[in-house]
Amino acid sequence: MAQNNDKHILVAYFSATGTTARAAEKLANVTGGELYAITPAESYTSADLDWHDRQSRSSVEMNDPKARPAIKGKKENIADYDVIFIGYPIWWDLAPRVINTFIESHDLTGKTVIPFATSGGSTLSGSAAALKRSYPALNWKEGRLLNRADEKTIRTWIEKLGF
Repeated sequence: MAQNNDKHILVAYFSATGTTARAAEKLANVTGGELYAITPAESYTSADLDWHDRQSRSSVEMNDPKARPAIKGKKENIADYDVIFIGYPIWWDLAPRVINTFIESHDLTGKTVIPFATSGGSTLSGSAAALKRSYPALNWKEGRLLNRADEKTIRTWIEKLGF
């Protein structure tokens, strides 16, 4: 485990197909952080995720920068955490709008916030930069794409972050 005994870590993630959930589980194992699934109030179906269909739910949401899909509940005791990893699949080179809902529903002031993602073809840079632009008051650290990353790779990244 990384050196973070003095840090309370939350690994919050949204996963539509399970890929990001698997990455989040590995990250939680390495950091000793608590896993928290960001769950949309209405689950995404495969039809909702069809990015070829301009009328699919995900396409409509991603084409509307103000879209904020409802989530099931809030993470209790968010104030107890020092470091919050926020994970998501990359959609249209961005974090899904449900990530904005999570960030705007929780007071992350004073927390270290670190994005991580999975993607079929995008890098993390576009989505991470957009989050930093949208929430400049947060203490962002360098994130990482965790496609097929093993725990050794994750541990190396976490150690570079200083945890």
